[in-house]
Amino acid sequence: MAGTASAVGGAMSRNQQQRAQGQYEQQQYEAAQQQAQIDAAAQNAAAQYAAAPAAAAPPAAAAPDDMVAKLQQLAALKDSGVLSQEEFVAAKQKLLS
Repeated sequence: MAGTASAVGGAMSRNQQQRAQGQYEQQQYEAAQQQAQIDAAAQNAAAQYAAAPAAAAPPAAAAPDDMVAKLQQLAALKDSGVLSQEEFVAAKQKLLS
């Protein structure tokens, strides 16, 4: 009887481990998919931002309030994860030049 209980307990333990492994793999897959969506959104936002100034002729000198608003907008995009630190720095340098 003890041998049967041990075999059943071992099978249950293996099933639990397999189930936990499956859940872990599912979570990793979902995290990878979410990161891919975030990366795609960041690339789209960066592309839109890069294309927008080229479409409109920039004024000779931007008003200081307008410059501050644009810098705040860039910071918000970075803080929300839409822009990476590198994209933020590049956009800021372009804005300030």
